[in-house]
Amino acid sequence: MQHHELGLYIKFRRKQLGKSLNKFALDVEVEPATLSRTENLKQDIFYKTLVKIAKGFNQTPAEFLSDFEKK
Repeated sequence: MQHHELGLYIKFRRKQLGKSLNKFALDVEVEPATLSRTENLKQDIFYKTLVKIAKGFNQTPAEFLSDFEKK
């Protein structure tokens, strides 16, 4: 996967958890609009957002990115 596809991977992982975009965004304290733009490749992800999203998957940013690279 290319780095520009990170948003698609986030969406894939979120759906694996069975969470809606709004529920996951609320859980990780990210604006739903920001998460939507990120998942749909309309906005790059900021590090602070990546930290929150990784935490939502019970991972560090490094672990999350490592899993992404393996996918």
